[in-house]
Amino acid sequence: MIEGAAKPRLLVLIGPTAVGKTKLSMEISKQYHCEIISGDSMQVYRGMDIGTAKASDEERRLFPHHLIDIHDPQDPFSAAEFQELVRDLIPQINERGKLPFIVGGTGLYIESVCYDFRFTKVGSDEEFRKEQDAFADLHGEEALHHKLQLVDPESAERLHYNDRRRVIRALEIAHLSGTPLSKHLEDQTKESPYELCIIGLTMDRAMLYKRIEARVDEMLEAGLVEEVRSLLASGCPKDAISMQGLGYKEIAAYLEGELTLEDATVLLKRNTRRYAKRQLSWFRHMKQINWVDLTDQTNFSVHLKKINDIITGKFVQEIEYNQQPLL
Repeated sequence: MIEGAAKPRLLVLIGPTAVGKTKLSMEISKQYHCEIISGDSMQVYRGMDIGTAKASDEERRLFPHHLIDIHDPQDPFSAAEFQELVRDLIPQINERGKLPFIVGGTGLYIESVCYDFRFTKVGSDEEFRKEQDAFADLHGEEALHHKLQLVDPESAERLHYNDRRRVIRALEIAHLSGTPLSKHLEDQTKESPYELCIIGLTMDRAMLYKRIEARVDEMLEAGLVEEVRSLLASGCPKDAISMQGLGYKEIAAYLEGELTLEDATVLLKRNTRRYAKRQLSWFRHMKQINWVDLTDQTNFSVHLKKINDIITGKFVQEIEYNQQPLL
């Protein structure tokens, strides 16, 4: 960026799973002429639609969406790749006269873009990784996660124990550098290359958990079991990074005969509640978030007005929006 040049604008909507990001993002996109960039680490994978709660075909026809269905589920995708792709997308969207709008709940991915993270240059130790993999195979994912809790409790709070690859990477960074991953993240300058407007959605915890449980039931009714069965039948390995996502790991265990469907459902609901808690924990460490509480579900128009006030307050002389809501 040329010194003294205006920073490009970037609108961001974050919040835990099932809080209501998609509905609000549609309204905001209409009013501010946005192009949506998915900030969800799982929506990049093709064929993983129900379990990742992707925007519908109709929603994607109404508003441009980016970084959805760009990877085969056999191929891993990283925060560094996400950051690079979004860095390229933002100026392209701005050149079209639209407002770049990141919507999602994967904290590291979104924060890496907002504050231009420099990902750690710590190398790798293949022997160490194999040792940790073997440990997890023998003792289980939760035992491996406990090892991370001992050396880097903050990263352990943010990472799900099922996310073996990232848990091992966090252990590897601490092992090789002597410094926990959370410390590497703290040392980022967190100076944004963008004129940021970040809106965070939250609600009463008990209500959020009820919405999560209802969403899991809806996903199962919509065919989540068949989606996972199809992925496995197409050759996607059970231990692929994509298959460690919520919904996929639990249902794969059911299909492999390791759990009953009832037990898999209970586990999925529990894991999703815990994931939402970790999402909120991550967001609490981010700065410049304008929080909107959605607990009162009868006041959608009030919530939308508050969000409009936040956006126009940030981009007050620079942007216009259509006051007519999309019903």
